[in-house]
Amino acid sequence: MRDNGVISQVRAGVAGRAWQKRPADTAAGNPLPWLAGVSAALTLFHLALISPGLGLGWDETVYVSQVSGEAPAAFFSAPRARGITYLVAPLTALTPSITALRVYMAVLAGCGLFLALWVWRRLLPAPVLGFAGGLFAGLWVTMFYASQAMPNLWVAYGALAAVGCFVRAVRDPDDRWAPVGMAAGVAFAALMRPTDAVWLALPLAVAAVAMRARRWWLLIVALGAGLAVGSAEWIAEAYVSYGGLAERLDRASEIQGRLGWYFSVDDHVRALGGRLLCRPCDVPWRYPVATLWFVALPLLVAAGVRAAVRARHHGTEVVVATVVGTVLAAPYLFTVGYAAPRFLLPAYALLALPVAYGLVRACRPRGRGRRIVVLTVTAHLAIQYAMADSTADRVRRDTVDLGRVTAELNALGVRPPCVVSGVEAIRVAFRAGCASRQPDGHDESITPERLAATALDQPVAIVVWGGGRPPPYAAAWPAHPLPDLGNWTGLRAYVSGVRPPEAGR
Repeated sequence: MRDNGVISQVRAGVAGRAWQKRPADTAAGNPLPWLAGVSAALTLFHLALISPGLGLGWDETVYVSQVSGEAPAAFFSAPRARGITYLVAPLTALTPSITALRVYMAVLAGCGLFLALWVWRRLLPAPVLGFAGGLFAGLWVTMFYASQAMPNLWVAYGALAAVGCFVRAVRDPDDRWAPVGMAAGVAFAALMRPTDAVWLALPLAVAAVAMRARRWWLLIVALGAGLAVGSAEWIAEAYVSYGGLAERLDRASEIQGRLGWYFSVDDHVRALGGRLLCRPCDVPWRYPVATLWFVALPLLVAAGVRAAVRARHHGTEVVVATVVGTVLAAPYLFTVGYAAPRFLLPAYALLALPVAYGLVRACRPRGRGRRIVVLTVTAHLAIQYAMADSTADRVRRDTVDLGRVTAELNALGVRPPCVVSGVEAIRVAFRAGCASRQPDGHDESITPERLAATALDQPVAIVVWGGGRPPPYAAAWPAHPLPDLGNWTGLRAYVSGVRPPEAGR
């Protein structure tokens, strides 16, 4: 009888631990097909409809040039971190092909979405995770940036994984891998964008204390360790190249227009009309229909939180995701004086969870809103695809124009070793195999005297547009008209060190 009592206690203990690891009603369906389907759709959709003909953008060129053998590395400014460069390095070591880079990054993007959501498989029902993944992947910003060598999407994945591991650690203190996964998610986010990782770690640290998690101090140590490991290279570079961490942060703030108190919500609404960067964002609000979802987002999030709290099974998970997502959005909405839709990708990834929870609850068999939800989401995804396609088409046209400009410079004798400065110098120089050097502005990396001296040894092209004038040291250089490059019209290149074509015959 005594043995039977012991066995009963053991069974009860095992059942209790199993309940902790898998709360009631979270096993609604197998998450594998949901998440695999959404992740594969993101990769295949992007490769088939968005990425063809998509050349490197301005920021992408900076990141890729650090590890590419096609041209000297572009100037790497203070706000940037090298995480995305490390991510593309294995591919650039094998081939300079932009098509290969797009395929590589799109496949990684699909895998990243799968892994980030897979962390949540014991926390939320499979339909909620699948719906959340679909909503996030269906945003035009996600669709467009899926194969881009840009850090924001990867910060989103790191944040999603870190928050999921945090909730698992709180729910099951015996899960030894959850704090490790949380630290790894924070470290990954910090490797991509250290300042974003700080805003990710802070609310999690506060939540660990506020929720009275067992061994809360261990979670805070893990958060600090992840932040330190992920930011270590960026901090070390600050002391090597900027004179210290404070100096690099100050320079980064200066480049971003001096961080302070701004109300940039309206800027982000305008930017969602298809603008990749809205700086300054004094443009009209175009395509209002395409941004209605952003206006409705707070209401949808609130409805999802309410549904989760009332359900009593998933309130903690949804509330934590909502709080961290909101905190990640706040710096870009209220401290940065301009907007870029990609800045909010980490917030969108986390806020997709409460939105999806609310919509799935509305689609219950006894619910009345299934038809409305299906029609609304279908219309939303159609609009998002139209925005992604129009944005990609505009970039494709820029890519063609960039090829014409580069070909013209090559025909003028601007070939490696060479230097390009002025309008769109980074992209033009990379395509031409030249170094890009600017004597002023945010990317200041050379003095006018040094640039003039360089022109004595190799071709230097100063690109100006419209009524722009060349700097004094290039005023006597021959001027050559160039094809228009997007909105840059009336382009001219002042080129040094080039023999007239007759001299080469």
